[in-house]
Amino acid sequence: MAQIYISLGSNINKAHYIRCALVALEQHFSDLVHSSVYESEAVGFAGNNFYNSVVAASTSMPLENVCKLLKQIERDNGRNADDKKFSPRTLDLDLLFYDDVICDSPAQLPRDEITKNAFVLQPLSEVAPNFYHPVAKQTIAKLWSEYNNPKQKLWKVEFSNP
Repeated sequence: MAQIYISLGSNINKAHYIRCALVALEQHFSDLVHSSVYESEAVGFAGNNFYNSVVAASTSMPLENVCKLLKQIERDNGRNADDKKFSPRTLDLDLLFYDDVICDSPAQLPRDEITKNAFVLQPLSEVAPNFYHPVAKQTIAKLWSEYNNPKQKLWKVEFSNP
């Protein structure tokens, strides 16, 4: 079984789509652990605030199938495949880690934004503090403790799982 970490994000009807994502992920993966949900300002474009969180899970699916499934869940929840990278979205599911695989295809692993965005790193540090980042060569807890970008503000929100 592979250990995977997936970031969830939404800034359109955000609580609804984060719940939809959790339901879908629970149908396909085992041992799901969900971080707190954080609200943050949009990064890279002017738009509504986002809800972000991270899920840890186990899977026997090959990496390519996990990537295809995440894209399908996005589409099932109103995400258009040709949406611009920096734009509002119903649901954004990004595979952060698949065990300690390092690759660029079928997805960039580990995902570059892990170390750059508080809205990924803080919830990831909740569910995987001792996971060793195979490129940064540090644990997620250490990366979070050293993170310093005062421009990125996020705050925990009350959120009830489905």
